[in-house]
Amino acid sequence: MQTAGGGDLATSSGSAGAQTPMRTRTKGQLEAEISKAVVAFEREFMGRGPTEVKTYLMQDMVLIRLKGVLTPAESQLIKAEGVELLKQVRTKLLETGRNLLKKSVGELTGCEVVSMHSDLSTKTGERVIIFVLSENLEVRFG
Repeated sequence: MQTAGGGDLATSSGSAGAQTPMRTRTKGQLEAEISKAVVAFEREFMGRGPTEVKTYLMQDMVLIRLKGVLTPAESQLIKAEGVELLKQVRTKLLETGRNLLKKSVGELTGCEVVSMHSDLSTKTGERVIIFVLSENLEVRFG
């Protein structure tokens, strides 16, 4: 929907289900909101947030790169037990919270999340999360 001045509007359902217009976010604003939501998830669900996060919207995908996700204890565990145990634990924790993350990204983007993929680098302490969406978000931003 467009305003008389040519700006885009989105609609939001109020508590009574009525559609009310609200100003559409820019691509950068949406990326920042997704980053903020993922950091909150990491802090609340995983016990610690990353030192840095960057979100990229690319066609029907949301790519999130989190740096500094490993705790000092996890780094020591890697040295003592190897990477597999840590990857198993981190993967299981993320799988447990998968629905929370998918819901958050779906609500922020207004799209259905088709799938979620992630990997953790124990060498760099980075995690990458990719969400595949039901539509191409880039068409919203021209």
